[in-house]
Amino acid sequence: QVQLVESGGGLVQAGGSLRLSCAASGRTFSDYSMGWFRQAPGKDREFVAHISRGAGSTFYADSVKGRFTISRDNAKNTVYLQMNSLKPEDTAVYYCGARTRISLLSDPLGYDYWGQGTQVTVSS
Repeated sequence: QVQLVESGGGLVQAGGSLRLSCAASGRTFSDYSMGWFRQAPGKDREFVAHISRGAGSTFYADSVKGRFTISRDNAKNTVYLQMNSLKPEDTAVYYCGARTRISLLSDPLGYDYWGQGTQVTVSS
């Protein structure tokens, strides 16, 4: 069992930056690869970024590539999402997920545990 708690969301103007954090507790953090997803009102949960267990590999949705950076600190049991050049269309609740299964990285069904989410609102 892994517990995940996201933080760092808020209201920011277009072009601004935010850094989200996801703190994990429970089982060994480095056993899990981690992903960030987001969900806007009335829409499905959307893949944002993924990082491998040892942080050697990252993968991004085309919509955030070059603007967002995922990283992790296994000593601190935390995964981060640095978001730069934010756009109004980035507005959503952002969730982190923990994954052990061999599945499509961008498929939320492949993730075993989720945090409660943190709201990001980008004003124009």
